Amino acid sequence: MEYLQLRFNKPVRYAATVIYIVQTILYTGVVVYAPALALNQVTGFDLWGSVFATGIVCTFYCTLGGLKAVVWTDAFQMVVMIVGFLTVLIQGSTHAGGFHNVLEQSTNGSRLHIFDFDVDPLRRHTFWTITVGGTFTWLGIYGVNQSTIQRCISCKTEKHAKLALYFNLLGLWIILVCAVFSGLIMYSHFKDCDPWTSGIISAPDQLMPYFVMEIFATMPGLPGLFVACAFSGTLSTVASSINALATVTFEDFVKSCFPHLSDKLSTWISKGLCLLFGVMCTSMAVAASVMGGVVQASLSIHGMCGGPMLGLFSLGIVFPFVNWKGALGGLLTGITLSFWVAIGAFIYPAPASKTWPLPLSTDQCIKSNVTATGPPVLSSRPGIADTWYSISYLYYSAVGCLGCIVAGVIISLITGRQRGEDIQPLLIRPVCNLFCFWSKKYKTLCWCGVQHDSGTEQENLENGSARKQGAESVLQNGLRRESLVHVPGYDPKDKSYNNMAFETTHF
Repeated sequence: MEYLQLRFNKPVRYAATVIYIVQTILYTGVVVYAPALALNQVTGFDLWGSVFATGIVCTFYCTLGGLKAVVWTDAFQMVVMIVGFLTVLIQGSTHAGGFHNVLEQSTNGSRLHIFDFDVDPLRRHTFWTITVGGTFTWLGIYGVNQSTIQRCISCKTEKHAKLALYFNLLGLWIILVCAVFSGLIMYSHFKDCDPWTSGIISAPDQLMPYFVMEIFATMPGLPGLFVACAFSGTLSTVASSINALATVTFEDFVKSCFPHLSDKLSTWISKGLCLLFGVMCTSMAVAASVMGGVVQASLSIHGMCGGPMLGLFSLGIVFPFVNWKGALGGLLTGITLSFWVAIGAFIYPAPASKTWPLPLSTDQCIKSNVTATGPPVLSSRPGIADTWYSISYLYYSAVGCLGCIVAGVIISLITGRQRGEDIQPLLIRPVCNLFCFWSKKYKTLCWCGVQHDSGTEQENLENGSARKQGAESVLQNGLRRESLVHVPGYDPKDKSYNNMAFETTHF
């Protein structure tokens, strides 16, 4: 977040920090709620007891162990998740008569129709919504999200950080492939009796736990492995979120207001922030229970808040002429647009023809007195509900990002462009350089007066303030490990890195 202060000013930085805090608390609430459903379905354990137990455990080891505990538990939990998935895949495909039967039945049921090139933005999942909307969503998560940046900065060098991201990509692919094939196996198992449509379960998120209980009915202990798999992902995400929330709040607000805090007091304040955000994230799970499907809810939250944040950083990096008024106005515009469409979609769900899944059969279900689930009954709806509010949730991030950029550029042109001489060259990277490499004249024009030649850049580095020199060093040389903040677990005597030991607010 310090980048925003260097490029614009403190109000822009504070506004971005508040939005990040809101985004993370909302998202963490969804993450805490998800495995509680699995535990409730598998063991009958009280749903809300599971929610609060998860929050307590995450808050405890995050407060005491900090970033080091988060990283090590993440690595262990990744292994547990993969083992749990593989167990379900092997046993599920065995029940289905082999994997070739799964693929054959999925093909016959139109479950492998991957490339749907329908350009209708109201369709929930098509090739374009996933590629275009997904690109904006994941750029926000990996490009400007504090939790991701915190992990990168904790690496020894920039090379190590890039290597960590590549391994993360590999892990995501593995989890995604396992999840997709688990879905195909579940379809093969339930193709003649869908538990959700028949009313056996009350929500689609309970389908996987119900499937696990069926295939492992005669194998005690293995349902517990699945529960451990579900909770591993939750503990990993919640712990890193609490850690990042405490760090960014301490750096952006506490340290700015009280710059001369002692090491001991800083440590206790950071521990208190971990505890506070742990309680807030756990409490937010109550709201998550009414937000619909877990995956859609989580990606919607990332789109609503992450999209405008991506647009804000894009304004600072790509458009040298944008001033702080344009940045702040663009951020507010992007947030307004993304929240408007998301809240509208929650109040007025999209028509069933755009969101309802492929046909599901209940022909071989045992008749019961449970009322079957059907498409939501649409009450009186405004005209905008079938257009603007029905846009795919994967486009929320694109709406917020593009709205922020367009509004920021227009406001800056109206209020007066930023003077290029006032901007440190290393704070911007105009993409126009890619298209104007053939002409030094046009390339200079694209920099809008910023002195980007090497001589002037060196002069700026020598004459700038010490604080800006440090920030430029971060932006020029990549990630750094030396700037430790006094947070729980950091002992200045032995330089140990035990908790939130890195100043993670440079971006």
